[in-house]
Amino acid sequence: MNIRTDLALEHFPDGDSSEKVRINTRRGTFSITEIVLNDDSYTETLGKGKGRYVTLEGQDLTVFSDSYENMVSELAQELIKFIPDGDILVVGLGNSDITPDALGPAVTSKILATRHLEKELENETDLFLKSLRRVSVFAGGVLGQTGIETAEIIRAVCKEIKPDGIIAVDALACSDVRRLGTTIQISDAGISPGSGVANARKELSEKLFGIPVIAVGVPTVVDMYTIVRNFTDGDFNDIPNMMVTSREIDRLIERSAQLISFGINLALQPSLTLEDIKGLF
Repeated sequence: MNIRTDLALEHFPDGDSSEKVRINTRRGTFSITEIVLNDDSYTETLGKGKGRYVTLEGQDLTVFSDSYENMVSELAQELIKFIPDGDILVVGLGNSDITPDALGPAVTSKILATRHLEKELENETDLFLKSLRRVSVFAGGVLGQTGIETAEIIRAVCKEIKPDGIIAVDALACSDVRRLGTTIQISDAGISPGSGVANARKELSEKLFGIPVIAVGVPTVVDMYTIVRNFTDGDFNDIPNMMVTSREIDRLIERSAQLISFGINLALQPSLTLEDIKGLF
């Protein structure tokens, strides 16, 4: 039985480190697990290549928490550890017309784009404005909408604007219903859009683009076989597999997109406060 998941944490549930895998956990507002794969040994079997995978687990992201500001701050601090210096391209992966797949476009709609301000700020004396990092943003749709692989679009954009790093945001699949809408994963190992639902497209990675690719996502769907396995002893043979989402999916996309966009903005623009960013959006 093939259980589909994009989360590295679900491939190493026991939390045991080894020669090829290093696992560390720590607690803050989120419960944070960092998994480091030292080589590509798990690429063929698990679809997880060499790199670092950080998982932030907390409460239901559809609910606004009293710890919201701390959650944004912790997310930003984790992102800062991944993001290189220089210009950054933020890409929203997914289909905005399909709610469970709309996380990427929803996030990019709230990212502060600053690359186009460079000429306008040439004669600006305000050090605050001059401190803004150059950021570009786009959500290019999916292959079924454009007829073009997302990786091909991003490569063409990178050739033109030459960023120093890419942040790719996408909806993910999990295999544990408890992580549906409660978990954020960050990775520098790249991402294959659609891999968690057996519809993988070309991988977006440093190998392809020659610059760091940081993948950020939230699980929005879970495999039906997982639900049956967790709650019944039923026979899988007569059950068609499908991907299931939460009945609160609209709210999950809206609120998790806001949390992630605020975290990305704070990580990219440390001279701004959360109140500054809230005022912009």
